[in-house]
Amino acid sequence: MKRNTLFISLVLAVLLLSACAKAATQSAADEKLLYEGSREMMQAPSVSNSAGSAEAPAPAEDGSVTTSTTVIQQMIIMNANLEIAVDDPGAAMSDIQKMAADMGGFTVSSYIYKTYTSGGVEVPAATITVRVPAEKLNTALDQIKALTGDAAKYTLSENISGQDVTQEYTDLKSRLRNLEEANAKLSELYDSATKTEDALAIYQQKVQVTEQIEVLKGQIQYYEQASSKSAITVQIVAKETIAPVTIGKWQPAGVARDAVQSLINFGKGLVNFLIWLGIFIVPVVAVIGLPIFLLVRWLVRRNRRIQAARLEALKSQQPPLPKQ
Repeated sequence: MKRNTLFISLVLAVLLLSACAKAATQSAADEKLLYEGSREMMQAPSVSNSAGSAEAPAPAEDGSVTTSTTVIQQMIIMNANLEIAVDDPGAAMSDIQKMAADMGGFTVSSYIYKTYTSGGVEVPAATITVRVPAEKLNTALDQIKALTGDAAKYTLSENISGQDVTQEYTDLKSRLRNLEEANAKLSELYDSATKTEDALAIYQQKVQVTEQIEVLKGQIQYYEQASSKSAITVQIVAKETIAPVTIGKWQPAGVARDAVQSLINFGKGLVNFLIWLGIFIVPVVAVIGLPIFLLVRWLVRRNRRIQAARLEALKSQQPPLPKQ
């Protein structure tokens, strides 16, 4: 039994080392392939497929370039953030949800709440996140900004970001292939095992490998979904919240803003003074002023006692008054 267990352990070690070697070889081949492809693209027009992938000559085992081609799929995750002002945030949120569904996307989350204008008027606001096909991202952004009526004026902020995860995606696919090969070898060993102990040891290894395969599949699926559908997060506010209050040509909002800023500055100065007073001035006064105060107090009391003693002495030295 010990020999069989040792044999299984050696086989598993060989499988794992083989998987690691294949992953390293695949990574090196991918790097060389990328280099060869970029050099070819500099010399001649590249060939691209509909999914945005490029074709490049595949290097052979001896280092030469064969006539076969390998497709390298570029994986980029595009996301966008918008803040817009509209007449009715609730209606705009519904329009964005419908737009995402019509494009083949879906709503991730939506939230509507109440806020207040500078005049104290209660108005709604909303936040929504949708996913749309990546190739329709710009179209979706244009339609969302069109809900404002004036995209140049009421598009308060816009941010588009991209993340290239091609390398991570390629590594995950390579690791998945190696683990699936190792799992197939373990299945063969499990089927040929004649002892319960050997079968149990192989089964435990298969469970671990299967868990790793499922994790890799989940990560690969996340990259595929994130790259195929871009996320758009939209902050929707009412136009009343950004409209300045104007009376004639006078805008009291500016005066109120200056007054509030002055009040804040005064409060900051007062707080700074109190901090200095409590941390620096009071301890210094206590250390220096308290001894001086006690000394002055002692001197005053001493002078009073001396004066009282003198008066008593003078009274005792006066002769008694004659009797009449």
